[in-house]
Amino acid sequence: MLTFEEKLSIIESYPELTRYNVSMGRVNFHFEESQSDKKVVVYHLHPNGNGFVYAGKLKVPKKDPKGMVNIRNFSEEELRSLIDRSIESLQLDTVLDEEEVFEEEIWVSKKEGHTLTLVLEDDMWNVYAGSLLDGTFPSYNEAKQYLLEEGFKPNR
Repeated sequence: MLTFEEKLSIIESYPELTRYNVSMGRVNFHFEESQSDKKVVVYHLHPNGNGFVYAGKLKVPKKDPKGMVNIRNFSEEELRSLIDRSIESLQLDTVLDEEEVFEEEIWVSKKEGHTLTLVLEDDMWNVYAGSLLDGTFPSYNEAKQYLLEEGFKPNR
């Protein structure tokens, strides 16, 4: 289990997060650039090592009804992975403007470097692995959520 100081050091290494000290020595970290109303990524990190990371839009085990995951027993790798995914889910929470012309979007796996292509075809959002269809979704947000859950991020 990481100590409070170790967790704090890891979280503070994210320049996109803003620290807010709250009661009883606890600390919150916000992602101010969030595209949704939700801005808190790390909630109530406590000097005893307990704390939570927002994962409301992610498929993860042991998520509470508010979308928070307890990080008390997380390793550095687990903590970084969850924070990365949380930030990405808040960063990408946008709906494409209907007037915007969408051709395709390339998504890259963070670990293996694999690529998937998201394409709008006949009012459906299709995900391709090369020329093979990987999935079809009725909305951009559903396709995006699938890609995030599978460990992909947009190649921008």
